[in-house]
Amino acid sequence: MDNLTTTNNLQKKIKLDFKDGKYATGRRKRSIAKVWVKKGSGNIHVNGMKMSEYFKRPVHQIIVTRPLEISQASSSYDVKCSVKGGGLSGQAGAIILGISKALISHDVSLKKDLKKDKLTTRDSRVVERKKYGHRKARRSFQFSKR
Repeated sequence: MDNLTTTNNLQKKIKLDFKDGKYATGRRKRSIAKVWVKKGSGNIHVNGMKMSEYFKRPVHQIIVTRPLEISQASSSYDVKCSVKGGGLSGQAGAIILGISKALISHDVSLKKDLKKDKLTTRDSRVVERKKYGHRKARRSFQFSKR
């Protein structure tokens, strides 16, 4: 019982004030991210937790901070994300698009650099549905001659 209460205290969600910030939505695969960006000190919060706590893998952390690094504004903006659906890779991709759109609405001069690295376009690839009579989307069942 004591151990349970300590884990709940560690994962307490942080309330952040983003009334004067810019808002954008990002999507990737099945994930949808609501992103708020405002001038600040470079903190990134995802679902009320710090980004490093939410995304444990360094690859995802690098992906999420990429739009800020490209625009050379990693320490001048605070980011708050609310993301749901899909897996961690899809969520990271959705956050990238949301941050890029919000940065552009904050400062239009960043659009050229972000567009050059293809961070302003939505990646429309989604998982293909499974078809009847197949094992997966395209893979058929193993054929047996005898």
